[in-house]
Amino acid sequence: MNGLLLDDQLCFKLYAASRAVTRGYKPMLDALGLTYPQYLAMLVLWEWQESQPEQPTVKALGERLMLDSGTLTPLLKRIEQMGLVRRRRAAQDEREVHLSLSAEGLALNGRASELRQQLICASGLDLNELQPLQAGLEHLLARLTTLGGSAPSGRSG
Repeated sequence: MNGLLLDDQLCFKLYAASRAVTRGYKPMLDALGLTYPQYLAMLVLWEWQESQPEQPTVKALGERLMLDSGTLTPLLKRIEQMGLVRRRRAAQDEREVHLSLSAEGLALNGRASELRQQLICASGLDLNELQPLQAGLEHLLARLTTLGGSAPSGRSG
């Protein structure tokens, strides 16, 4: 065997699983008026509401979501147009953009709080099955991010 079989590729399994999770969330997110990437941004902003950094910024959000500004800026512009978030330039450095949730953005947290549990229930899995998977993915992500984005040579990914 040449090692290039699709089913032997971890990258494909991760990609397919990610797409399946996104599809599972889609009907619930449609009801909230959010796309999956917008939902992820809102998750971080809600998280920061609980233990907020001194000044939540677009740069910090990009780092947390592992997104570049070219991807994040249109996403934030859209959720700002929806009235969920506010962006404002820092007075001391106009390159820095601060973020805050609007009243509507805060209220949406209550409606979104059950999505994860609904998806888990719909999948038929329980938390005991998901916890080791999540821990393994966190470990994999940590290892791969230390590579600076390059894949290890000689291994199937």
